[in-house]
Order: sequence, then structure tokens, then C-alpha cells
Amino acid sequence: MKLHDKVAVVTGGARGIGKSICEALAADGAKLAIVDIMPEVAEATAAEFRAQGVDAKAFAANVAKVADVDALMKAIVEAFGKIDILVNNAGITKDNLLMRMREEEWDAVIAVNLKGVFNCMKAVCRPMMKQESGKIINIASVVGRIGNPGQMNYSASKGGVIAMTKSAARELASRNICVNAVAPGFILTDMTAKLPEEAKQQFLQNIPLKRAGTAEDVAKAVRFLAGPESDYITAQVISVDGGMYLGS
Repeated sequence: MKLHDKVAVVTGGARGIGKSICEALAADGAKLAIVDIMPEVAEATAAEFRAQGVDAKAFAANVAKVADVDALMKAIVEAFGKIDILVNNAGITKDNLLMRMREEEWDAVIAVNLKGVFNCMKAVCRPMMKQESGKIINIASVVGRIGNPGQMNYSASKGGVIAMTKSAARELASRNICVNAVAPGFILTDMTAKLPEEAKQQFLQNIPLKRAGTAEDVAKAVRFLAGPESDYITAQVISVDGGMYLGS
């Protein structure tokens, strides 16, 4: 069990990609701190894992709020004694074209997707630096690299996550803390399932592998970055997109 006795915090971990990430980390022996803005949803997912013999606890927090995040990380350390892995997965979308995008749509996405990642990384810095080890994995997106019409706020937030990942990696490397990002492409989720068929086909035309990815594909990349095989990897962005992004 490569992650035996490791404590993993997964924001947005109760559903979708976040839940798949929890499953992958638990399969390697990690203890789970499952974070969601809705406490009942987090608890239901944690209960599922406990029924399988996983040491899992639920925590509620709005990652966009500094006080919430500070209290969250303190509670997790009190419950588990430490934090070894942080996966910043929580995120939202509020899509609109540039000329129609309202200020509140911009602010909401930036607050959760960008500031939320900053808040969580900052809050785990001290415990990870004290123990001189840690893995931080930020969930970015292919659109943070190539952009996407109607997603200026989302693209900006995910591009910012990539930049923050590289900066944090440089700052924390001397304390043996690796910071990397995973950038999913067109992944089959409840959100993408609602897209019109025409939009889905347009996405598929831009994917060299000619298929959508799954939440499990993303989780496998996170599992690798959380484990010992990635101990000499930091400041990197791993694309899980079937080849959509072909930049260097």
C-alpha cells in the first residue's frame, strides 16, 4: 500500500472527479479527509468509504473563504494528526460569452477556482513545512492552456492555477514538498453529459484519441503524483486530455 498511513485532503471530494480521486487514493491505503461545501453530501460519501474499511472523515467548507479554510485544515490536523496530500479539486463553472458575462459570474468562478486553491495551499504550508514533506496536486484544465469560447472566467481561473502551481513548487521545494497540477480535457461527468450532442462532437474532433476521458483517468494521474514514484517531480502540469493540448 503505497499511501499507507498517509492523510489525503480532497476538496470537492464527495462527487464526480473528486470522488474518483478519493477512490484511487484509498485503494493505495490513504486516509481520507473529504471536503465539500454541503456537509450532508460529504458525510454520505465518507460513510460509503467507511463501510469499505477506509478511514474517512467528512468536512464542510467554502474554499473561497479564508476563515473556512483555516478552520478546515486545523480540524483535519486535529482529527488525523497531519496532512500529507492536498488535492485541490473543488471548482465551479458559470459560462457566458465575454460581452455577456456578468461581474458576479466572473467573481464567483475566480473566488472558488483560483482563490480557493490559494487559500488551501497557504493553509497546508505550515504543517507540511514542519514535517518537511508533502504532495500538493491542483486540478487545472486544458482550457487554462488553450482557452475556450464562453469560458473566459473558467479559463482565467485554471490558467492562474497553473501559474500558482509553478510558483508554489519553487517556494516549497526546499522543504521536500512537491507541487504539481493535473489538467483534464473533455471528461465524462454530470456536467459534460448535459452538453448538446453537437458540442460533444466538436470536442471529440479536437481530441487525437477521438474519445472523451473518464473521472478514473484523472484519478490515475493524481494517484501517481500523490505516490512515491513522483518524489522527484514538481512544478509540472500533467495533461489528461487525449492529446487536446499539444504544446511543449
